[in-house]
Amino acid sequence: MAAWLIPAVKAILPFVSPIVSSALPVFTTRKSDEAAAAQSDVLQKQITELQTAASQNALHVKELAGQLQKTVTALEQAVAVAESRFRRMAVLCGVAVTLSLLAIGVSLFVLFSGG
Repeated sequence: MAAWLIPAVKAILPFVSPIVSSALPVFTTRKSDEAAAAQSDVLQKQITELQTAASQNALHVKELAGQLQKTVTALEQAVAVAESRFRRMAVLCGVAVTLSLLAIGVSLFVLFSGG
């Protein structure tokens, strides 16, 4: 057996119990040997727990939808700003190309005019 395996197992063992207990179902379990009345009580408790969880999930979904709406609105505003900047840069690039072509034209005129 590898020498590193035993210390690794000893280091991991204290964390196994909390991991297993957190992985167990959070809802009430039903035992098979209970009487019919006790089973209906357990079922009613499970239904209540599920309803509570569903309503909490609905609240969380509503909250997430609000956050998503804010995010989409912010993204739309950022796109509008970026689009206006892009248009401005495209105009400036067009002006720069025009001026550079004009400068090339002037320099060629001066070069070939003999002056």
